[in-house]
Amino acid sequence: MTIHVVGSKDIPYRLIEQKEETNNLVIVLPGAGYTTQAPLLHYTTGVFYNKGFDVLHINYTFSRQEMSVLNERDFARDVQLTIDNAIIEKKYSNYYVVAKSIGTKALSYLLDDSMLKDAKVVWLTPLLQNDAVFNALVNSNNKGLCIFGEKDSFCFIVDRFEKLKNNQNLILKVVDGGDHSLELDKEPIKSIEILKSVISDINEF
Repeated sequence: MTIHVVGSKDIPYRLIEQKEETNNLVIVLPGAGYTTQAPLLHYTTGVFYNKGFDVLHINYTFSRQEMSVLNERDFARDVQLTIDNAIIEKKYSNYYVVAKSIGTKALSYLLDDSMLKDAKVVWLTPLLQNDAVFNALVNSNNKGLCIFGEKDSFCFIVDRFEKLKNNQNLILKVVDGGDHSLELDKEPIKSIEILKSVISDINEF
């Protein structure tokens, strides 16, 4: 585990490497409170590692107060610097990015980087209420898998979702009854079935 200090926000990261050198990397950008150890990202890590990818976890955390004053461009810049620092001695050529919730804020800026020009992107509960995220999705040239929770009242905005259907690069999925964690309230067994379905979708993407 290496700590990279940038600005006033320390962003820890973890690079999980294959035993043999690989040119495949998946970058995982978690949610504010939904860490890389939470179910969706834990199993996504396993899927990619088993496919021969190195896995880079960007392990930022934010308090509610920090969230309220978060400057998105600074956040994205800090994440970019952390990624650059983590892979400075690597030569990857095939990239995936998996972003959950607030991670999609950083992702909407990171996709401007030439390194990620051909990256395939998994958007988990992207923040459609955020203009930068929405515009990045609408205009994205990257192949993308976007998964929303139908009952995610914060992020699933139907009229904006409908506009995403015009982008042929995006595969759109909506989890019936799913909340912001893509789970069903008070239904753990059905939530596990949803988790299995989402991980299968990511595995096939």
